[in-house]
Amino acid sequence: MTVGGWQPARVVDAVDATPSARLLKLQVPGWPGNDAGQHVDIRLTAEDGYQAVRSYSIGSYGPGDTIELAVDEIPEGEVSPYLVRDVLPGDELEVKGPLGGYFVWRPGGVEPVQLIAGGSGIVPLMAMVRAARDAGAAASFRLLYSVRTAEDAIYRDELARVATDGGVGLTWRYTRAAPTGWQGRVGRVDGDVLRGATWDPDRQPIVYVCGPTGFVEHVADALVQLGHPSARIRTERFGGA
Repeated sequence: MTVGGWQPARVVDAVDATPSARLLKLQVPGWPGNDAGQHVDIRLTAEDGYQAVRSYSIGSYGPGDTIELAVDEIPEGEVSPYLVRDVLPGDELEVKGPLGGYFVWRPGGVEPVQLIAGGSGIVPLMAMVRAARDAGAAASFRLLYSVRTAEDAIYRDELARVATDGGVGLTWRYTRAAPTGWQGRVGRVDGDVLRGATWDPDRQPIVYVCGPTGFVEHVADALVQLGHPSARIRTERFGGA
């Protein structure tokens, strides 16, 4: 039964994605499907009745009653430590969604698409990559993924496969340490990185940027300085959870 938009959800799979992140698959009876880029609210209720609600992006898209979340642990958070360290298949949660209609990608457009992710900001962009691959539009997509180290990259293996087989242009940016044999520089994303790894503004791409607030604001400002119209830049940011 749905009360106030909340629906029961059962955890059907929980696997480690990185040392601090987990992939969760939730079965949500009656789920209406979702567009690539949408999110859900998750509600946990303690035995004493205390409730905590947090928003998480959906890594999957399309029809069906199962959705995928990738949760990165915020040690001081109220919800993410439980979802990353404690939740098990068979456990039940409450979800509300799908939510959001602005930060989404749907097949049918003709413009190039630029995705820029910082850390766990890859999750909604992964849904877009999957949707583009299935729609035969992967060649029009480029993805710049900024992470501390290779071990911190959620969906690392799948992204490598999609870049090889699916045609998505993939550029890694390591901010703390690069893997052995890496030939590029290590450091934060700046104008030079964006200029070399993204579609030229003259191509008029639609740009999606997702990650921590500071990362998103820095990247969006740098994109505008490179000549990308602000109206073509869509952003989604997050804090601790």
